[in-house]
Amino acid sequence: MLPSYIYFLGIGGIGMSALARWFNANGTTVTGYDKTETELTKTLESEGIQVMYNDKVEALPKELLTLPKDDVLIVFTPAIPSSHEGFQYLKSNGYTIKKRAEVLGIITKASFTIGIAGTHGKTTTSSMLSHILKSANKNVSAFLGGIATNYGTNMLLGDSSKDDHIVVVEADEFDRSFLQLSPNIIGITSCEADHLDIYGTEDAVFESFQDFINKLPNDGKLFLEHKINRLTAKKEVLSYFYGINDGDAQASNLEVKNGRFYFDAKFHEGTVIEQVALPLPGFHNVENALLAMSIALEVGLTIGEVKNGIESYKGVKRRFEKWVETENSVYVDDYAHHPTEITTFINSLKALYPTEKITVVFQPHLYSRTSDFADGFGEALSLADEIWLLPLYPAREEFVEGVNSEMLLGKILHDNKRIVQDEDLLNEIKAFDGKVIATVGAGNIDRFIRDIADILS
Repeated sequence: MLPSYIYFLGIGGIGMSALARWFNANGTTVTGYDKTETELTKTLESEGIQVMYNDKVEALPKELLTLPKDDVLIVFTPAIPSSHEGFQYLKSNGYTIKKRAEVLGIITKASFTIGIAGTHGKTTTSSMLSHILKSANKNVSAFLGGIATNYGTNMLLGDSSKDDHIVVVEADEFDRSFLQLSPNIIGITSCEADHLDIYGTEDAVFESFQDFINKLPNDGKLFLEHKINRLTAKKEVLSYFYGINDGDAQASNLEVKNGRFYFDAKFHEGTVIEQVALPLPGFHNVENALLAMSIALEVGLTIGEVKNGIESYKGVKRRFEKWVETENSVYVDDYAHHPTEITTFINSLKALYPTEKITVVFQPHLYSRTSDFADGFGEALSLADEIWLLPLYPAREEFVEGVNSEMLLGKILHDNKRIVQDEDLLNEIKAFDGKVIATVGAGNIDRFIRDIADILS
C-alpha cells in the first residue's frame, strides 16, 4: 500500500515525470524537486504538480514535513547528488525513500506487464506498442522514456482497477533498474556493451539482461532480435526471434518510397500483413515495428488493428525527428549516443537521401562512454560526409583529462571534420550551404533545435 503523499527528487527526468503523472492522475498528492525549470517541469506544473527548484531544507513542502512519516514516500533518481541538503535531511530523519525503479516495480506486480528492454531501441518500440494498443482501444498504461508524438506525453493512463489492464514499460538496464519489474512478456531489441561505468564489462551487461529474462513466469513469452544468441529463457517460456529476412517474425520485400519504409510482415503463427507503410524512417525501426506488432498480435489484436496502429504512429521526440523538409533543406534530430545507434541513424539518412551530402553535428555524451567507445564512435561518425563535433557534455560525471571532442576528432577516418564551439553553432548553421544536416546526441544539444529549424526553414 503506497502512501497518500509522494515527493519526487529529480521530477523533471523523463522516467520520473511519467511516474509522477501516474500517481497525480490516480489521486495521490505529488510534489517534487528539480535543479532547473524545463518544458517538462512546466508541463507538470500545469497539471497541478508543485515543483521546487531549491535544494535547501527550508524549500521542502510544508505539507510533507507536517504529515505523519508513514504517509509520505520519497522517490529519487541516482542523479541527485549527495550534496542535496533536502535529500540529506529526509534521509537522516527517517522518511521512506525508494528509487524510481522500485516504485515502478510495485505497479507492474499488480497488472499484466510488457517490458521492452534493449541497449538501443526500447523507447521507440515501447511507444510504438503503446500506440498500437491505445489506437485499438485497449486498456493500456505506458511508462515511456521519451515524449510520444501522438500524445505529447511520456505516460498513457489506463484503468488499473480492471482485469484487462495492460502496462507497457520501457525496461531500463541503467543501474539494473529493470530487475525491479514483474514482466509477463519481454521484448529485447538489442544487447551490447553500454553503461560500462555501471557494468564494467559487456559480459556483465548480458548477465543483467539474462537476470531480467529469468523473471518471466512459466507462461511468459520472450521476443528477441534475431542476432541476439547469448540470451535464453527457461524451457517453459515461449521464445520468438524477429528480424529483417530472418527469424520467426520477418520483414521482407523492404523498399524505401517517398520517405517511408514499406515491407511485408510475416509472423510465427502464419499471419501476414502486406505492404506495411512505416512512417518512421530507418532499417532499425522496421525491426522495432516487427517487435511491437508481434507482441500486439500476441495479446489479441487483429491484423487490421495492428496495421492501423503502426501506420498511424508518429514517433518519439528526438528519435529521427524531422524538423525541416523542403526542396532545398532537410534537418533531422536524433538522440543517438552510442556507436551502434549512430551507425544505424546515418545509414538510414543515406537510404532516404542517397544522392545528397550528409552533414552530422554530434555532441559526445559522458567521459566514460566517449572513452570506452572512442574507436567505435570514430568509425560510426566516418559514415557521414561531414562531421561537426560540439564540446563533450559530461552530465553526471567528473572531469577526465584527455577525454574530449578533440580526442574523438582524431578517430574520424576522413578529413571533412572540425570542432564547433557551442556559441558558434548557430552562425555555422546560417552559413551552411548543404541540403541534409542532422543534430545527434543525448546531452543538451536539444537546446539548439528550434533555432536551427528556424534558420533552415
